[in-house]
Amino acid sequence: MFGGGNKIKLDPDLIDRIKKVAEVAGYASHEEFIVHVLEKELAQFEGAKTDADIVEKLKGLGYIS
Repeated sequence: MFGGGNKIKLDPDLIDRIKKVAEVAGYASHEEFIVHVLEKELAQFEGAKTDADIVEKLKGLGYIS
């Protein structure tokens, strides 16, 4: 799932938290949980027609100010 040269470095403490939540939630792996969360977040932006729309959505969600 994370092969092919696509590597993301995450803080080890964050990975431990992700693994715990993924296990409790019944995911097959922490990688599956990460993909699910990222896909869910990205879906919020896929209807944007312009970069400005994306920026406004990010502001509305509190990701940027």
